[in-house]
Amino acid sequence: MFDSLSEKLQGIFSGLTSKGRLGEKDVDAAMREIRLALLEADVNFKVVKRFTTVTRERCLTAEVLDSLTPGQNVIKVVLDELTSLLGTTSTSLTFSNRIPNVIMLVGLQGSGKTTAAAKLAYRLKKHGHAPLLAACDVYRPAAADQLQTLGDETGVRVFRGDGAHPVSIARDAIQDAIDNLRDVVIVDTAGRLHVDEDMMVEAQQIRDAVKPDRIFMVVDAMTGQDAVNAAAAFAERVDFDGVIMSKMDGDARGGAALSIREVTGKPIVFISEGEKPDSLDEFHPDRMAKRILGQGDVLSLIERAVEESDRQVSDEQAERLRKSEFTLDDFVEQLQSVRKMGGIGKLLSALPGGSKALASGQVDEGELDRIEAIVHSMTPEERAKPKIINGQRRARIARGCGREVSEVNQLLKRFADTRKMTKQLMGQMNSKSGRRKMRNMMGGMNPDDLGGLMKGMK
Repeated sequence: MFDSLSEKLQGIFSGLTSKGRLGEKDVDAAMREIRLALLEADVNFKVVKRFTTVTRERCLTAEVLDSLTPGQNVIKVVLDELTSLLGTTSTSLTFSNRIPNVIMLVGLQGSGKTTAAAKLAYRLKKHGHAPLLAACDVYRPAAADQLQTLGDETGVRVFRGDGAHPVSIARDAIQDAIDNLRDVVIVDTAGRLHVDEDMMVEAQQIRDAVKPDRIFMVVDAMTGQDAVNAAAAFAERVDFDGVIMSKMDGDARGGAALSIREVTGKPIVFISEGEKPDSLDEFHPDRMAKRILGQGDVLSLIERAVEESDRQVSDEQAERLRKSEFTLDDFVEQLQSVRKMGGIGKLLSALPGGSKALASGQVDEGELDRIEAIVHSMTPEERAKPKIINGQRRARIARGCGREVSEVNQLLKRFADTRKMTKQLMGQMNSKSGRRKMRNMMGGMNPDDLGGLMKGMK
């Protein structure tokens, strides 16, 4: 979503860092370009004006202009102000002592509200809660059926009530949660194609009936300033607590995400990047700001890797990894973990400079499928002992998966290189200097704290 804005900002900063000294004219020229880039990204013009004014004032201080690296200091100022624009700190979902807690979702039709309800329920279930989904959208055809299907996929119970009266369904869902020992009720309300009085009145009636602990508005990031205007209207009438930004993996310009907190005063709590149930993530303003400036989001990447490895890495596999004796089966399992973490594209976007590789078309997501096809064409013995794969075996493997022998050769070479690199990494992890370097790379985090990611690597 932010690729175009990120590319433009990095171009502006490249011109600044190439200069040994900066003057007021240099800063003014950079601010004009930043202002234009933000406006082209569909950021609210009032937000752009305030942002560039504050940023310019900070950049013109002696602390920035008279430093040895003024260009880098300007980038630091822009990063700080961009983080402030997005929310400064993360807003975590907290629960009261009430049983059940009630979370109400509001928003326009087509914003992804029903899908967001199911994703939120799945996330809460993973964290030990027992959620219940309440289907209160009785107007959109098959809305309740959609929620039921999503609930069945994620293993979350759906309450449909009489299917005709939204307020009664929401109220009865609370009692159903109590009767069936559910500690969270997520109320999926109806939306409209645009803001109207009927929608607002119904949302207020449901709010008054169930007295939700949290009200989240689901906003479609693809709709730009229209989403911001709708959020402002909901904030005035329903007074929601935060925003769930959906469709963040789209190709829109990102103006809604950069404007909504400044305009409404409401923080972004979750963002959704994908269609899978686990694609709802907590929003971190500082990490998003770094991604926009092309500095990556390594912390989120590490957290996702730890989460996946905690569930998947067996003690035997971790021991083979530690000894650099892992097999091609282990290799495929790690590739499958990459897919579950969002694929190569999502991982690259979290790394500094990764967005450039994505934009240049250098990333081929289909490569994972081809690798799996080749490995699955091997016998168990060949997967365990790749060294026995001679020319005749390579030809047979290629025929079995419909690929070229050269591709089989490339895979085996890549696997051998991975084994070699892992062996070197293990050697560094076992030395004090190596562990110190690893800690610095991870922002001071102790490698031992990575849990499953570093399991068995001591």
